[in-house]
Amino acid sequence: MAIRQLSETLINQIAAGEVIERPASAAKELIENALDAGATRIEIATSGGGKALLRVSDNGSGMNAADLELAVRRHCTSKISETLEDIRTLGFRGEALPSIGSVARLSIASRRRDSAGGHEIAVAGGKIAHLRPAAANPGTIVEVRDLFFATPARLKFLKTEKAEAGAITEIVKRMAIAFPAVRFVLSGSDRTTLEFPATGDDHLGRMAQVLGKEFRDNAIALDAVREEISLTGFAGVPTFNRGNSAHQYAFVNGRPVQDKLILSAIRGAYAETIPSGRHPVAVLSITLDPALVDVNVHPAKSDVRFRDPGLVRGLIVGAIREVLARDGSRAATTGASDMLRSFRPGFQPHAQRPQTAWSAETSPSRPYQPTTGFGERPQASFDGLSMPTARAEPQFSPQPAAPEPNARYPLGAARAQIHANYIVAQTEDGLVIVDQHAAHERLVFEAMRKALHSKRLASQVLLIPEIIDIPEEDCDRLMQHAAELSELGLAIERFGPGAIAVRETPAMLGEVDAHGLIRQLADEIAEWDTASGLSAKLEYVAATMACHGSVRSGRRLRPEEMNALLREMEVTPGSGQCNHGRPTYIELKLSDIEWLFGRS
Repeated sequence: MAIRQLSETLINQIAAGEVIERPASAAKELIENALDAGATRIEIATSGGGKALLRVSDNGSGMNAADLELAVRRHCTSKISETLEDIRTLGFRGEALPSIGSVARLSIASRRRDSAGGHEIAVAGGKIAHLRPAAANPGTIVEVRDLFFATPARLKFLKTEKAEAGAITEIVKRMAIAFPAVRFVLSGSDRTTLEFPATGDDHLGRMAQVLGKEFRDNAIALDAVREEISLTGFAGVPTFNRGNSAHQYAFVNGRPVQDKLILSAIRGAYAETIPSGRHPVAVLSITLDPALVDVNVHPAKSDVRFRDPGLVRGLIVGAIREVLARDGSRAATTGASDMLRSFRPGFQPHAQRPQTAWSAETSPSRPYQPTTGFGERPQASFDGLSMPTARAEPQFSPQPAAPEPNARYPLGAARAQIHANYIVAQTEDGLVIVDQHAAHERLVFEAMRKALHSKRLASQVLLIPEIIDIPEEDCDRLMQHAAELSELGLAIERFGPGAIAVRETPAMLGEVDAHGLIRQLADEIAEWDTASGLSAKLEYVAATMACHGSVRSGRRLRPEEMNALLREMEVTPGSGQCNHGRPTYIELKLSDIEWLFGRS
């Protein structure tokens, strides 16, 4: 078959298949154009999940007649010149508008601020109509109707209108977080109106609009620099987590991205602090020289490639772990809210109670019956307990130490131990309930982890070295990290071009599947250029040992032991959650207690 040149319309439709995957893709491209035009107000309207209608209006710089005619043609842009080394705008390909126009009915009305009138141009199925004058306010209005009418096969792969509308909402949220100085309004016949007023330089205020006001109270500020890369943003405390990763937002030079490297770094930073199946909440903004990152990896521009991925990953993991060690031990404010909700079923206003006949047995004003809970027999089990004091002990020691004068303790003084597992402590403005097993488990684990990183780990020498055949390139990668692995107790040597000899394994791991361990490390190094998997395995073993070596549930503690546990929690990083990510304590403010009793 002879080779022939494809038509311009077919070329645009092929390109549209990569750039415009769904209505949310079109919304993203149009919002990026509005932001690049300097808009401070962007309004998005949808119908039919964006398939029937998608309209984006802005008050940006607008376009004149000549700009409009070029805007709907491929590879026409005002955002770059001759190089991709210095991209400082969200859009730069010049493909979005012609791609949309090739598969939908597109109309653009625009007016520059210094122009007396505006102009409008339309494209339907790749056919460009003549430019004509139009009444328009300064800025641009882009309207997309009947998306994919020219490529019906693509319509079959779209999701329901509700799902497509939800995807557009997610795009708007990400853009809103990235640009807090811009007002966003999302409306339409298929949704309730969503508005994000501009917050100026208050980035946390915009994040609270999108992620909920609880995020403001449970977020820790990030500000770190390594070489030429800076990281800012906010990381949620570990106990403030969600059931999926949809609440993790990442931006590179202001561009919203969904990069696997960044998401993996977030998971690594929160290791041993988040329960299985739960995900942290975080908003990260990475700023670096545009020449050090490639945003031209995928037409959707959601993936990026860093020149030094190991540096970026290390910066994210190190910065998050540092702030979690400093401020992340506090309990999430949602814990107290959940506790308060658990009390509410027992308290109902009189107007909400069922209207039934009065009886002495069911009346809320019935006489107090001392034999139903606080009589002599039920209280007999408390006779052997001594009253805890506010004395603080630095360690679990039978010799009590005198407390420091005028010392202030965030976790307060132990007042009681209930059900042989929970410590109740009084603070300056409320009370704290501590899970003694979970708390001590975390303390033991942190002590063991510190020992892991303070010296070379003990190793066990194999009587017969294990020879593992792997590809030559994997051997090269492993040998580059041989010294690092040796510090973790794993001694390896090259054994020919395509084999590794394992001579020592970490004693802490006991009997080791050397073949599986080496192959897993080789795969990890190939993907991330790091060998953190072995360290993670050792920390997992340490966590397991800490769980079995900590104060068990059901053990009665002396007052000195309870206070010593509280004092050690106050100075231990990550003590707000156990190794499995569960909270170790819940704080209830005095105002909350008074609310429960109707005193506020």
